[in-house]
Amino acid sequence: MNRATRVLAWLWASPNTAVGLVVGTLVLLLGGHVRFVRGAIEFSGGLLSRLIARLVRRPIGAAITLGHVILGLNREWLDFVREHEQVHVRQYERWGPFFLPAYVLSSLWQFVRGRRAYRDNWFERQAFAAGSAEIARR
Repeated sequence: MNRATRVLAWLWASPNTAVGLVVGTLVLLLGGHVRFVRGAIEFSGGLLSRLIARLVRRPIGAAITLGHVILGLNREWLDFVREHEQVHVRQYERWGPFFLPAYVLSSLWQFVRGRRAYRDNWFERQAFAAGSAEIARR
């Protein structure tokens, strides 16, 4: 992807990235960390992550992507799910502000059809296919 296309992709995904930056700032204020990896801003750790880890016995969604921001429980988990979450970054670059509504509609469609709203979501299937097979088994 050339530089102009990269800038346009960032701009197209920027409404979602802005939301991620707000949440990421909260993570930092609560003792978290930030890293820049492969064109994404990764936030993890701190009090918020410890609280989530205590409240949720087995967090299925231990990472979430909002535009070019990836939020995860800790650095190790982010290392583990990076390929999967990078697929979502590329999806945000393609879908821009329409990604979240399309994601929700895909989940609802799967649910109405008697399928799993998360695992059978079109966007998640694409991310699981490109990401680690180990993630899909969890």
